[in-house]
Amino acid sequence: MPRGAATAAPTPSYGEPPVTAFAPDSLVLNRKLPLWYQVSQSLRASILGRTADASLRLPTEEQLAEHYGVSVLTMRQALKELETEGLISRHRRRGTFIEPAALRGAPVQLLGSVDAIVAQQSGDRTTILGHERTAVSGELLEHFPDTAEVVTYRRLRHDSESGEPTNWAENAVRPELADAIDLADLERWPMTKVLRDIVKVDISRITDTVEARLADPLTAELLRVPLLSPILHYTGVTYDGAGRVVDVARIRYRGDRFSFTVTVDAH
Repeated sequence: MPRGAATAAPTPSYGEPPVTAFAPDSLVLNRKLPLWYQVSQSLRASILGRTADASLRLPTEEQLAEHYGVSVLTMRQALKELETEGLISRHRRRGTFIEPAALRGAPVQLLGSVDAIVAQQSGDRTTILGHERTAVSGELLEHFPDTAEVVTYRRLRHDSESGEPTNWAENAVRPELADAIDLADLERWPMTKVLRDIVKVDISRITDTVEARLADPLTAELLRVPLLSPILHYTGVTYDGAGRVVDVARIRYRGDRFSFTVTVDAH
């Protein structure tokens, strides 16, 4: 090889499996948000929520575009976003592949999409800490004025690579909906996805509140941070099509692991 000639980086060896049955969730597109963003977030959730034995190969651009009902150009832009994030790699004449060691601690991006919330909360290894019926009290009173009890689920999420705790969540859910929730689904998927895709709740909107707080004793213990160290406290209130609150999520994120990015679309 001539001196100074560039050496091509080796292409990862994934074998040559057929295109998999990888099936991202169907998506009702919101025309007020960029289509490529909505598609990328849906794909991101499916990638991070995949099972351990799932193939790393994705369908073609054309197949994905047809699945989502968007143009190939829009699909290409969505895949480019995931490639920039380090979730996938694209190889000429070979296809698109999920990166086995994909980064999972990306910033939370709030852009008004349910799929964005599902995507952000997917991917980490989840441990169920417990669930129980609890009386509606305190800050929950304003959200559940028509029921005396909710079912509260507590979960701890760990980084899938390092095992380090990243956040812990409490979800207060209406009892009649909790009856249809399988704990095994909550170990794999975020509550938002379970309610929407498994329990079949017609989610109309989610309001998000993010604020800085100090770690209380329980949070410090679960997240392995010093007592009173900074954390990010997220509250998400989920409404159904009738305007009722169906879930109140309170998530404590380690302040040294997460940032929140809000994007405003001017169009």
